[in-house]
Amino acid sequence: MILYKTVSGTADAEQIIEKSRFIAHVAPVSSKDEADAFIDAVRKQYKDATHNVPAMVIGDRFQTQWASDDGEPQGTSGAPMVQMMVAAGITDTVIVVTRYFGGIKLGTGGLVRAYTGVAKDGLRAAGVCGMQDMTEQSYRTDYSTYNRLKSWDFGFGVSFCNEEYSDAVTFDAIVDPDHAQALETAIANFSSGAAIKLAEGRKLTRVPLDEEEI
Repeated sequence: MILYKTVSGTADAEQIIEKSRFIAHVAPVSSKDEADAFIDAVRKQYKDATHNVPAMVIGDRFQTQWASDDGEPQGTSGAPMVQMMVAAGITDTVIVVTRYFGGIKLGTGGLVRAYTGVAKDGLRAAGVCGMQDMTEQSYRTDYSTYNRLKSWDFGFGVSFCNEEYSDAVTFDAIVDPDHAQALETAIANFSSGAAIKLAEGRKLTRVPLDEEEI
């Protein structure tokens, strides 16, 4: 089950609207301190811009919602970006939209459309993914068994990661909790006991979302 949505990585997107240049800068964050550091870095890089408008949403329940209009008319830029992210279910994300004023005023409605529009482009460029609570099982086995396991069709989604190679292979298998017991049974049967289970736990994992609308 998808618990919430966030972005996969950092990205930029740009639009020219009525001669003004708008650049959206997007990044995944896990705390307000991380978001503040990203905002400061963008402001330093684009210190000659007319505006650097920040917005952030953080927490699995959107606990932190903050924005600034950075000199734009109140409520026309930062707050609409926060509202857009919350409405789309996106969190743990910071956006800074840089504007170089082109001489034509956009009006209240025009500013809202411009800032949210380029922010959406930035989110799409960053890639929206889902955070899912998954089961992580750790195993140790021989090389031959591990190579055969990786190519085996379990009938449900399994991701192998964190491989460590020495005299044997230790690895983690990530699976939906509903299939955790089936995975353990399948690995035991397939390997005839050669794959030894070391541990099991839960972890939040990024999963791609197909053509997610923002």
